[in-house]
Amino acid sequence: LMNAAVAQGVQPAQIAQHCDSVSLCFSKGLGAPSGAVLAGCSEFVTEAWRVRKLLGGGMRQVGVLAAAALLGLQRAETTLRRDHGNARSFAEGTSGPLSGLGGIHVLDSPLWSIDLAAVETNIVMINVQGAWPSPAELCDRLRAVSEEEVAETGQAVSVLLLPWSARAVRAVWHRDISARDTELARRKLEFVARKCQE
Repeated sequence: LMNAAVAQGVQPAQIAQHCDSVSLCFSKGLGAPSGAVLAGCSEFVTEAWRVRKLLGGGMRQVGVLAAAALLGLQRAETTLRRDHGNARSFAEGTSGPLSGLGGIHVLDSPLWSIDLAAVETNIVMINVQGAWPSPAELCDRLRAVSEEEVAETGQAVSVLLLPWSARAVRAVWHRDISARDTELARRKLEFVARKCQE
């Protein structure tokens, strides 16, 4: 909800007005250690409260967690815009002092492609082309660090991406991934592409 609102430049309430219930997790892009909120009509919330208690849910003295959630909400627009910008620069290969090697979109590789129009928030979907490497194999190679990589690049970078489907890999940014991390991930992807093509 928050990523969509920031990407569209609207208040979350403008999106949520079309829903009969809304759940918002504070520990995802907002950066709180835990917590979520559930909103809806009073009957729905009353039933959710009853079921939560029935299943043993609930905490005492949650003020510290609520404070972290409030801070996350207050900084949401700035934090999420940065995440969206990092995702976009990864896909385009256009920003930062380490750029110049090219991002996924401009990297000349028959291994994958990306639809830049689909990069609206903090998520980049990499469409894997051809029979090899598969999304799982690509993710394994991005995660692994070899002596060859360190020797050639001077860096030991492990990138954690998710094989999303039989032909796609999903990359997601959050508050703990900096612009420098993004550029290092882009360089790692270029290194992996070169090794796969060799």
